[in-house]
Amino acid sequence: MSLAFYLWLGASMVVFLTATTSIRAYVGQDRLWMLIGGLMLYTLGNLIMVRLMRESGMAIAISLSAVIQLLMATAVAVAVFGERPTAVQMAGIALGVVAVALIVWPARGQG
Repeated sequence: MSLAFYLWLGASMVVFLTATTSIRAYVGQDRLWMLIGGLMLYTLGNLIMVRLMRESGMAIAISLSAVIQLLMATAVAVAVFGERPTAVQMAGIALGVVAVALIVWPARGQG
């Protein structure tokens, strides 16, 4: 995976995290513009994902995106919204990280 892939992945994570935060804020404040803005950002994030899937394939792009979003959304949920995942939920998050590490782990003989 190239530097461009990681830059696009970073951009998509910022867009998706902003969208998630907007939607979560809408749930608490019931302001329609937050919902509409979040949905527009999700659309932009998915358009960026098309570029990532072209470079690395769907399995890797979606898996990396999902787990990075999981980690970032959990951090925002804890830091901004005061949510507290249970021990079982944290174990699930850790297993997600391990799963993606195994997906992107280079196969023997590949350089």
